[in-house]
Amino acid sequence: MRPPRFHLLLPLLCLLATAARAAEPEATRLTIQVRDTTCSALLLRPADSRALLVLAHGQVMNIHSPFMESISVALARHGVATLRFNFPYAEAKRQQPDPPRLLVDTVIAAAREGEKRRGALPLFVGGKSAGGMMTAYAAKNGELPAYRGIVLLTYPLHAPGRPSAMNAQFVEGISQPLLFVQGSLDPLGEITLLDGLVEKLGENARLAVVRDADHSFALPEGSVRTEDQVYDEVASAVAGFVATLARAGGK
Repeated sequence: MRPPRFHLLLPLLCLLATAARAAEPEATRLTIQVRDTTCSALLLRPADSRALLVLAHGQVMNIHSPFMESISVALARHGVATLRFNFPYAEAKRQQPDPPRLLVDTVIAAAREGEKRRGALPLFVGGKSAGGMMTAYAAKNGELPAYRGIVLLTYPLHAPGRPSAMNAQFVEGISQPLLFVQGSLDPLGEITLLDGLVEKLGENARLAVVRDADHSFALPEGSVRTEDQVYDEVASAVAGFVATLARAGGK
């Protein structure tokens, strides 16, 4: 019996590895200037990008937090490029968030960087939890460059376990399309209240509910679904929103 010809397999394995690397989204490290502070940013752009989403992190996160890493990769698989960025307090590794005006100024700086980097891609803005709320605030005040829509992941409509429409004010009056992606068990966004808010906002707003997920899109112990499946569900909802608006805009 002849020994296997490993020398013939080696070139094939090298070709497969090269193809796999080529399929990976291109990651570019960036910095954005916010007043007298420089903040890190990361652009993840797959070859088949259909849109660029400027994505703000949540209050206790930064651009390298597991959630931000995972959701950016999941979005890339669905053809959505992301530009995620640190707020100054996250850049300095502080726990206490910056004053609201500085947070908003950071969102504006990141959106302007996205405008410069998008090329022919339609621009979207958004964020996770408090990052999304700051993005909505900037959008409502007309402080962002032209964008197609806003993506709000686990929008903090109210304080934990205290259902109300306390933070509805930040999204009311926005004329551009809004997508809320919320876990059905999110203690900061009671689904019936969010559903009512979306109905009030009108045809430009929509709500995608992730069953059994909490404010971090985490599932209860013993769930048959995996974390990757949840991230894929979130990314699929965002990609559908993006695709509809890209077609409507002629891109």
